[in-house]
Amino acid sequence: MQTQLQYVSTPLIELRSPLLSTSKLKLLVKREDLNHPSVSGNKWWKLKYNLEVAQQLGHHTLLTFGGAYSNHIFATAAAGRELGLKTIGIIRGEETLPLNHTLAFAESCGMKLHYVSREAYRKKTEKDFLAKLNDQYGDFYLIPEGGTNELAIKGCAEFANQLSKEVDFDYLCLPIGTGGTMAGMIKGIDPSKKIIGFSSLKGGGFLKEEIEKITSVEKTNWSINIDYHFGGYGKTTRELMTFIEDMKMNYQLPLDQVYTVKMMMGIFDLTRQGYFKLGSTVLILHTGGLQGTRFMK
Repeated sequence: MQTQLQYVSTPLIELRSPLLSTSKLKLLVKREDLNHPSVSGNKWWKLKYNLEVAQQLGHHTLLTFGGAYSNHIFATAAAGRELGLKTIGIIRGEETLPLNHTLAFAESCGMKLHYVSREAYRKKTEKDFLAKLNDQYGDFYLIPEGGTNELAIKGCAEFANQLSKEVDFDYLCLPIGTGGTMAGMIKGIDPSKKIIGFSSLKGGGFLKEEIEKITSVEKTNWSINIDYHFGGYGKTTRELMTFIEDMKMNYQLPLDQVYTVKMMMGIFDLTRQGYFKLGSTVLILHTGGLQGTRFMK
């Protein structure tokens, strides 16, 4: 039986435009969205060691949490199918038929979908709640919502270290969800380089404290930008959708509407404002999440 996820080496591309030339910036994109057909981007690195440990401990079932459009649910279901592991997804909210494409895909991978109310979902880390799931489903390996735990951070830090050896840069930009990938970047990137996380959450200021909790590394070379949430998580605008189409047409660069497009719009806006030091190299991490765009009309 296969014990490791397949991984495809990903390209590094440079974006060129009059704005970037005027600003004397080198803008590079690490296309980590291409590392796996279904377990793409940062999800691959967040799941890597969780999957390894689950198998080492003799678990045959993975259980995790997410919303109805969760990239993490999508990726975990695909990883389970590839490795021959059973998967259970605890889904926030009531079942809605027909299933959206994320949940339909997860189910097609063999994932058992278990729906809970939003009120019950808030108890997902409580012992009694998890004990009931254990009584219902038997033994399982638990992966938190978004996949963020110490093993996920370890995987992301490993990727960060690898990235630093591959390319020289002054700034690293990435989108933020639960903060696990950001924590890994902070651990693995040299403190001389600046790391900027772009939050898609409205009122995402709390993420700084969350990230400080999950990483013990005391570094000051990172910051979180909360100015480009465009209404909040999962919210989109005509402006965002137009930008997605422009990036696809001008750079052949696909972006998702939840994370990467908001980050990219933020980067271009900050460039216009003269935020980045002249002559510097900005490395952008494409964290995947494109499964949601496959079905956009």
